[in-house]
Amino acid sequence: MNIIITITVTALVVLYAGLFKARKALLPIIMIGLLTSLAFAVTSWNTSETHYGMMQMDNFALAFSVLTILGTLVIFLLTQNYFSASSENIAEYFTLILFSLAGIIIMLSYKNMSMLFIGVEIMSVSLYILAGIRKSDFASNEASLKYFLMGAFSTGFLLFGITLIYGATGSFDLEVINRYLVENFRTVSPMLYPGIILVMIGLSFKIGAAPFHFWTPDVYEGAPTLITTFMSTVVKTAGFAAFIRLFAGTLGPLHDFWVSPLIVIICLTLFVGNVTALFQKNFKRMLAYSSISHAGYLLFSLVALTGGSSNSVLVYAAAYTFATIIAFAVLILVKQKTGSDHFDSFNGLGKKNPLIAFVLTVAMLSLAGIPLTAGFIGKYLMFLNVMQGYQVYLVAFAILNALVGFYYYFRVIIAMYFKEGHEIVLETPLQYRAALLFSGIITLFLGIYPAVILNLI
Repeated sequence: MNIIITITVTALVVLYAGLFKARKALLPIIMIGLLTSLAFAVTSWNTSETHYGMMQMDNFALAFSVLTILGTLVIFLLTQNYFSASSENIAEYFTLILFSLAGIIIMLSYKNMSMLFIGVEIMSVSLYILAGIRKSDFASNEASLKYFLMGAFSTGFLLFGITLIYGATGSFDLEVINRYLVENFRTVSPMLYPGIILVMIGLSFKIGAAPFHFWTPDVYEGAPTLITTFMSTVVKTAGFAAFIRLFAGTLGPLHDFWVSPLIVIICLTLFVGNVTALFQKNFKRMLAYSSISHAGYLLFSLVALTGGSSNSVLVYAAAYTFATIIAFAVLILVKQKTGSDHFDSFNGLGKKNPLIAFVLTVAMLSLAGIPLTAGFIGKYLMFLNVMQGYQVYLVAFAILNALVGFYYYFRVIIAMYFKEGHEIVLETPLQYRAALLFSGIITLFLGIYPAVILNLI
């Protein structure tokens, strides 16, 4: 609870500091607030505190809280001169991101399904505004409208599913629902089955899994790039943590029922994400379809429920988060210089900007799943998890899709090192360099020493 209170108070202080035009104080206040929240998360380890019977700060919630707070902190380092170019009131941007993070912490620690809904809505409402915050930009307005409509639609599925589960079990509490399933395994209410499917659909909308992914490319492309970075990393991680907590923990006794539709979603997600990304000429749109494919790999953790499923998701989510932050950070720098986010904008980048090109290369290799990067360890753990359940054909299908992913990730590397371009020199502020180096080091470190976080939960 201290984490949520700290983030919320920080958001309010930032908002009031914006009213008094204290622009230079905004980022230091945010850094202090997020680091304090991080300290609360670390010092709460192994305490498993329950708040009002509706939220539980166990090691699962704390591990993902640390990851989301760290991801948000790095993203805030990329805000230097980003929002101020289009608006004088940058405190509102920062406040909305922090409020969204508060909703994310609730999603990570819910013990009651009503808190899942509250967390999702706090996060989503802030993001609806952030996606369309550039009022004079038609693409931003379109992204906000699409995200709002699809978000409202998915919330309907989620609420209807929660209602049916409540009707079948008589409770919103995850422990009570799990006890009902264990004690009434052969006489489960028929209402429960459509409720589970509807909740699965609602959460699949939130994480951008196919065939519920239609909003993702347009929203990611139209929203401000920094907001897209937050949505595709921190928000996606929170969605998967919520998915795991409900399905792997509470609904585990009915695994044989819901795993079949889940496998269909996984196959569609991998195929649509990877194949469509092949044909993109826009780097930002390619990353959007890439995020869809990674949703498929992350869902592997639910195909065969093991004691290491949560740890595998944590490793993969960390690998994906920091590699994606690098990709979007470099895109911001390139677009500020060239005005374009097409692949051609990266031509010759390696000659004049060796450090940036190297870090982006590490990110692309990690997203592709090349050894010695965190992405390889993440994919290996997911495939190993499914192999333990003897789903060999699913693993073979996923490996084929991963090979497809090599092509569009290596396009960026080839453009930087082997194509002639304008040989521009990117202006890299100190904060950007810090964010890129930190993310790059984490990506390589987890690839070489994954045991550091592999057995945390």
